[in-house]
Amino acid sequence: MVSTPTHPPLDIRHNEAAYRFEAVVDGQLARADYRLDGDVMRIFHTEVPFAFEGRGIAARLVSAAFEHAREKGLKVLPACSYVRDYVRRHPETQTLLAPKVR
Repeated sequence: MVSTPTHPPLDIRHNEAAYRFEAVVDGQLARADYRLDGDVMRIFHTEVPFAFEGRGIAARLVSAAFEHAREKGLKVLPACSYVRDYVRRHPETQTLLAPKVR
């Protein structure tokens, strides 16, 4: 479970078979999709149902992906605009970026 002071807990699951981090919110799927290329995790898509936008769900999914990368010794290639914006807002992620995006 991932929670923040202003947001209720969110059960984020790493669905390895589908290559994504996901959470079900009121029966609807929110997700951050990735692909692995050796030791690089390319996060290429985030999606949150429109009714749940603005609740920090995408940020928590991407945070879980970065934490997974840190634990597994992976580098991250932010291949979608949301993830690139997340990296700009979270300088602590810089050390996890694949060399070509630093």
